[in-house]
Amino acid sequence: MDANPNKALWEKGDFTKLAATMRESGEALVNSLGATNGLKVLDLGCGDGTTAIPQAKLGADVLGVDIASNLVAAGNQRVKDLGLTNCRFQEGDASRLDDLKDKSFDRVVSIFGAMFAPRPFDVAREMVRVTRPGGRIVMGNWIPGDPTLVAQILKIASAYTPPPAEGFVSPMTWGVESNVIERFGGAGIAKENISFLRDTYTFSFPGTPSQFVAVFRDYYGPTMNAFAAAEQNGRKADLQKEMEALFTSQNKSTDATSIPATFLRVTVAVI
Repeated sequence: MDANPNKALWEKGDFTKLAATMRESGEALVNSLGATNGLKVLDLGCGDGTTAIPQAKLGADVLGVDIASNLVAAGNQRVKDLGLTNCRFQEGDASRLDDLKDKSFDRVVSIFGAMFAPRPFDVAREMVRVTRPGGRIVMGNWIPGDPTLVAQILKIASAYTPPPAEGFVSPMTWGVESNVIERFGGAGIAKENISFLRDTYTFSFPGTPSQFVAVFRDYYGPTMNAFAAAEQNGRKADLQKEMEALFTSQNKSTDATSIPATFLRVTVAVI
């Protein structure tokens, strides 16, 4: 497997610390999709199982695939602790699912996962390839320029980070409907078989907004890189201030931190 630059990014911190603030919304999203006993599900860019595990609890037979070996290990540990026998996690690259057979899943789910993989046209093709006819692909993608939390975190972070390598395709381009249509079109999916919905994901954290900023600063790859670059340029305090102002302004809770973030929910019918 070619070296995927995302591997180092997602293994850099400990995304499980952030995933813990996303569990409730992950479960709500899965409940809205539903799942039946024996439904074969691939959860792509699964992290430690925020959406994979709730699907397994509903009876689906779930395989989680992620680029980060630490998150795969954390997911398998969660499954073991919960005593689930219908869910497992393995390492893999969303743009090259070499060991997964054609038409082997009823549903492919990727919530803020595959959008971060390089080579988006390959990612779309691979998702379509492993989905059986009559199956569904469901993606959750952050939206560029959106005023809510995650798009703004990534926007702020990019102002402090060196420009990306030539040929880099921003993950946020998956949040643009025309790009999604073009990418799945390249995999043989007609425009009328793709539907879009603006949906909300809420981050729930038991501490203050500034304590929540610290979780992103210390454990989330993209913001860890931004803080490291800001520190080198003597701008760490500026970045901290900007992030704290963002988190505080978007917090909807008075005694903890609850921040809703808008995302694009994509549903693809594979015929």
